[in-house]
Amino acid sequence: MGQFRFLSAGESHGRGLTALVEGIPAGVPISEDYIQTDLARRQRGYGRGGRMEIERDRAEITSGVRHGLTMGSPISMLIWNRDWETGGDPDKVAWTDVMSTTPTTVEYNRITRLRPGHADTPGISKYQQNDARNILERSSARESAARVAAGALARGMLESFGIEIHSQVLGIGGVHARRVERPDWSQVEESRVRCADAEAEEQMVAAIDAASEAGDSLGGVIEVVATGVPVGLGTHIQWDRKLSTRLAAAVMSINAVKGVEFGAGFAQAEIRGSEVHDVILPVDEWPRGEDGEWVRPWPRRSNNSGGLEGGMTTGEPLVVRAMVKPIATIKNPLPSVNLETGELVQAHYERSDITFVPTCGVIGEAMVGIVLADAILEKFGGDHIDETVRNWRAFMKTVGPAHRVEG
Repeated sequence: MGQFRFLSAGESHGRGLTALVEGIPAGVPISEDYIQTDLARRQRGYGRGGRMEIERDRAEITSGVRHGLTMGSPISMLIWNRDWETGGDPDKVAWTDVMSTTPTTVEYNRITRLRPGHADTPGISKYQQNDARNILERSSARESAARVAAGALARGMLESFGIEIHSQVLGIGGVHARRVERPDWSQVEESRVRCADAEAEEQMVAAIDAASEAGDSLGGVIEVVATGVPVGLGTHIQWDRKLSTRLAAAVMSINAVKGVEFGAGFAQAEIRGSEVHDVILPVDEWPRGEDGEWVRPWPRRSNNSGGLEGGMTTGEPLVVRAMVKPIATIKNPLPSVNLETGELVQAHYERSDITFVPTCGVIGEAMVGIVLADAILEKFGGDHIDETVRNWRAFMKTVGPAHRVEG
């Protein structure tokens, strides 16, 4: 098991979501308001559905934090679903009845029309269910609210090491943004689709509007960038301990993500090694701070590797991109089959987004943050954050040319 780990529980239209986080050292400042910032960012984005007009997500901390500081014990959080109390299913039966944890005499319609592209078909087969709601409620992207809450705890810990994590949208529905080497992250946060390219943003919005009018959905590409990451996180020793393995798995676990790449990604397959590999700068070209100390050791001329070599961080910005497929719940449903009879029907439709690509960026930040927090604790240990920071600083003083270490 990792040093930092989390579990989530809950259904999309159930009473609420639970997140249980273990491994954060004592002494990390955390508040519900701090977590709320990321939960609010998750809810924004052009193309989101009516659910976002109902929910006002807030994580209620129920353990592990005292007087605004973590205690080193597990942290539990609850995110209540407002829709559970105020809404109902498409047949106007209250969610409190449809999703009751105890037997109910209230009649409601089972979901028997399977949705292509969703977890419905393999889920009802694996768990031998006659109601696809038992699958879709947990496989819903609503679960990502718990991930973002857990990721906010990781972000709070990573701030002690000067690590920042941001995300941007590079494409939606075939509209691609111009690559901006150093995005203005405040501008990205203001963008309706989390895009640094204002012209592309307008085209993305138009594409979303067109898909909405057609009763369809759109996918796209997100990019997560982590800066301030120290060299040497992860390891080359075993396949499953490589940081590239762990990051890819974490980002691939996000709903609708079907592909992950680092740095220059798949484009590297088309060019020669001499153009791909990131040349290391000689020491007299290393960037230095006002105190004359190196800003970071072993800097590169480029970052095609995305900050990862041999499953370990290089000290360059960590760059992860993910391809998000179009949402499987479509207003103009695809042909499908009835799970009881196998006969032709139209797939089930339930209130949904047109796209949640911008939201996936925020979820991606959370998942990258969780992996980095785990890697920091794995490398530097510590039961109190001050101890972890001391260990990190001591390590960084040893990194560089051998003459520096020996002296």
